[in-house]
Amino acid sequence: MEINADQLPWKSMYKLFIGSVLPRPIGWISTINADGQPNLAPYSFFNVASVNPPHVLFAPMIRATDSTTKDTLNNVRHTEEFVVNIVTEAIADAMNLTATELPADVDEFDFAGLEQAPSVVVKPPRVAASPIHFECKLSQIIEFGTEPGSGSLVIGRVVHIHVDERVQIGEDKIDLDALKPIGRLAGTAYTRVTDVFDLIRKPPQVDKS
Repeated sequence: MEINADQLPWKSMYKLFIGSVLPRPIGWISTINADGQPNLAPYSFFNVASVNPPHVLFAPMIRATDSTTKDTLNNVRHTEEFVVNIVTEAIADAMNLTATELPADVDEFDFAGLEQAPSVVVKPPRVAASPIHFECKLSQIIEFGTEPGSGSLVIGRVVHIHVDERVQIGEDKIDLDALKPIGRLAGTAYTRVTDVFDLIRKPPQVDKS
């Protein structure tokens, strides 16, 4: 199959992306609105952008239902702050609940029965049950369009990090077995990190003859 991307309907492009780019890490983003009300939503268009200085990114899409921007993006534009909460197997069901498209005045923490924890540097709260949090200040928003299927790339600088000692090894390593992260696949499918293998990078062999 050969495809001209410019001629492909955006919904088909979406299906190709989510069926090919996987597993995808999940950024569970907490924000607050202008009135200080918390919002919480998961994004699998999420990853690390830089480590020096530390930046993360996520990409909220325009809603297909009504062509509006998501509450998360609206809140980040207003406050220029957000928190990335890492999703584990133990809190997967709660994360899934917060993916529901709810009215802007509904608090997803309450909706999913999640306890809030105060942040240190930024105002949005953290998900208390998540073992790792990255508090972020907005660095840049890149806009891709205003139609459904379009969206924005939100880049934030990490200004404070929380790591539960139960998932920590030494000063800067994470215990994968203790963390039990999950990843996003296509449709309703998710994955556990249970089958791990190592690939050792070998130095190139130089022919000295």
